[in-house]
Amino acid sequence: MSLSARLAATAIASLLLTGSAFAQAAATPPAADKAAPAATEKKARSAASLECSKEADEKGLKGKERKKFRSACKKEHAAGGAADTKAK
Repeated sequence: MSLSARLAATAIASLLLTGSAFAQAAATPPAADKAAPAATEKKARSAASLECSKEADEKGLKGKERKKFRSACKKEHAAGGAADTKAK
């Protein structure tokens, strides 16, 4: 076997071994495993938030208009809820 054939075989083998080593290292980063449970937990949505979302869906609002509507709606519910408790 000639010297150039040996060098070529060694180069190909090293590329294959290096490629698989990088593929294994990138498959499971340890930081992602720890962050996953915290990212999947969601805050409980209030009744006012859910009601405002339903109203926005009925009106077909999307994007900035939906965000503005929901914000105003939740403020109204908060003010209305405080007034209702004072009246009782």
